Amino acid sequence: MKRHTSPALAGALGACVAVSLVTMAPAQAAAEDYDVLVVGKTTGFRHSSIDEATTAIMALGESNGFTVDVWDPVVMNGDRVVSPGQPARTLATTPFTTADDLAKYETIVFVSTVDGTNNLNPATPTLLNASELEAFQGYIRAGGGYAGVHAATDSMHTIPWYSQLTGGGARFISHPPQQTAVQTVEDGTHPSTAHLGETWTRFDEWYNFTQSPRPVVRVLTNLEESSYNPGRNAMGADHPLAWCHNFEGARSWYTAGGHTEASFTDPAFLAHLLGGIAWSAGVVSGGGDCVTWYEVETLVSDLLDEGAISQKAATQITKLLAEAEALADAGDSAEAAEKLNAVAAQVIAHVRDDAAARETLAGKVADLQTWQQAIG
Repeated sequence: MKRHTSPALAGALGACVAVSLVTMAPAQAAAEDYDVLVVGKTTGFRHSSIDEATTAIMALGESNGFTVDVWDPVVMNGDRVVSPGQPARTLATTPFTTADDLAKYETIVFVSTVDGTNNLNPATPTLLNASELEAFQGYIRAGGGYAGVHAATDSMHTIPWYSQLTGGGARFISHPPQQTAVQTVEDGTHPSTAHLGETWTRFDEWYNFTQSPRPVVRVLTNLEESSYNPGRNAMGADHPLAWCHNFEGARSWYTAGGHTEASFTDPAFLAHLLGGIAWSAGVVSGGGDCVTWYEVETLVSDLLDEGAISQKAATQITKLLAEAEALADAGDSAEAAEKLNAVAAQVIAHVRDDAAARETLAGKVADLQTWQQAIG
């Protein structure tokens, strides 16, 4: 997998949404072409917008320097067509052969890949079979990218690893009728949200999830349930709708929008999608690159288990991280960023014997600080 990460911030996307084809500003463009795999395969309910999403991503690729392969085969059950797929576009055979084969792609985009496993019956075949899943896991653990759109969270329910990849174990559970709703933009530092204002109002199908992914991921937008009728399984005030995180070496981004065909001709939604794809591919950066409190706390614990840092250092760093996170949760991002200076000082002072551990941990703390400074 090529990585062409540039330090460009994503605010330039906002200037692009008024044009008919959404493009990144020159400062954000990849140094050279990169490759994206779009997965539209379904073995359960098929969203009619999968074809429109594929068309839109291919057009974005033409305008923004990436090529697109599609895996969306016709799926049969005996003589019955389960899914018509996109036979004119799809690869002839599964690309999920080995991690090395998948490595040609900077990111893989799952578009509403419903497979009928939401009944949690372990006998129901999953979208990826065992060997395909092994290849995908190897790809992710080698630093591949993942972007999920809409019903990507209504797939492989019986594979906990996939639910963690898509975001904190949150899975689709229900939705009310399609309607207009308001999202609060919690993090406008990310390339997929930098073009938006403080709120984002649009018409779509709004998902409820089995749980909030907030403890694990970085929430980008939150759905305001007071702005629409959430129906059964309402989540309340904490209703994330778009998020990102770093998972097993990969960049993972998800948006629950994109049920309607109209989503994929909406410039604001296309800019959102483009930012997610490009970020997950490692082409653009912004706002600390979705490093989360959970990620850094887990890293400290892992380094302690590996003997790379002492118990004393881990205890002090964890205590200061918790204090910084509490400040951030209280809305005082400037103070959280200041507290992270103390965390960085502890890393420098106490992680002395393992240069790699010190560099990795210090870099993650710096990313947290960049994020808090940007939203403060």
